[in-house]
Amino acid sequence: MTGGRRDVVVVGAGIVGAAVAWRAARAGLTVTVLDPTPGRGATHAAAGMLAPAAEAWFGEEDATRVGLAGLAAWPAFATDLATDLAAGTGARSPGPGLRDGGSLLVAYDVGDLAEVRRLVALHDGHGLGSVELTVADTRRSEPLLGPRVSGAARIAPDRSADPRATVAALLAALAAEPRAVVVRSTATRVLIQGGRAAGIVDDTGAEHPGGAVVLAAGWRTPELVTDLPVPVPVRPVRGQTVRLDAAPGGAPAHVVRGLVQGRPVYVVPRAPRPDGTCEVVVGATSDEGPDDGRPTAGGTFALLRDARALLPALDEAAVVDQTSRARPGTPDNLPLVGPTGVPGLLLATGHHRNGILLAPVTAEAVVALLTGAPPSDALRVADPRRFDPSSPDLTLRSRP
Repeated sequence: MTGGRRDVVVVGAGIVGAAVAWRAARAGLTVTVLDPTPGRGATHAAAGMLAPAAEAWFGEEDATRVGLAGLAAWPAFATDLATDLAAGTGARSPGPGLRDGGSLLVAYDVGDLAEVRRLVALHDGHGLGSVELTVADTRRSEPLLGPRVSGAARIAPDRSADPRATVAALLAALAAEPRAVVVRSTATRVLIQGGRAAGIVDDTGAEHPGGAVVLAAGWRTPELVTDLPVPVPVRPVRGQTVRLDAAPGGAPAHVVRGLVQGRPVYVVPRAPRPDGTCEVVVGATSDEGPDDGRPTAGGTFALLRDARALLPALDEAAVVDQTSRARPGTPDNLPLVGPTGVPGLLLATGHHRNGILLAPVTAEAVVALLTGAPPSDALRVADPRRFDPSSPDLTLRSRP
């Protein structure tokens, strides 16, 4: 057994698990976090779009509402994190790199423009305030766009953040927090005592006892409950990103989400450095399958082909990083956040493409459950028991 019994044990130190642990410690709970490589999972590949409007889709109204709640939670999350890190380390933190300015949804050809107009109509139904732009207005908004652009829409609510900087700040805040400890080991199973979750056993055989257990291990979460009556319908969905280093004036001013002959692509600029250079993240691949951590030649080619079709200036940028990770997807594209049928065992996984967006609101919801605070209604639809056929509450059942 390592140390004494903690109030909560969190498995996984990506942005979701680290945010849960930090918020729990901030609420006065003692916390152990287990992860062999903190921050190196799906968070390490993520571009950091906080885009509930751009991610809105037909028939997924619940997901859109959850995403908007996630976006609303981000400013306070970023402020609190920067404040805590400065207080704990005595150093100023760059923070999570939260940026406003919305995003542009850009159409390459007339077929893509028809799809952009369909999405603007969908956004109108949600009251999201998206506005179609003329080609001239599109070019004035983003001068680096190439000659073959048929139109665009401005997606006003969306923001972006830097996931790598955010998780680094969370881990630094946890390291400075006397109520928290991060253990670099792999969880292998949930420790059950008296019919309830009582901690975690790791790959060395050590036990990490806790009053509650939160599983935030992404697509690997189901591996931890194979011997428990806890449905966790999470599957790995691989995503690939390419990071570029753009010269001064070579990066777009906005997040650009594009459709190129029906293929989605996104280009996410970070804040410019003092010398004017800028990191730019390109992504949009999505493939079902386990995570081997290796980017593919085809994926890299497709991302750069479509990004430079919209933004030819990216041809001059240096390729500095290629990353492939699997995200945790669920059957209904909603996360699994909340209690399970095993007392003391909570889930915080299944966020798929929106782990960065939903980390703050997920942490708030989980800590409310841990502390007995009034629960937020924002993630009621994400209750994991909706997939549990033994749940007594039929309103939680997943729709077919």
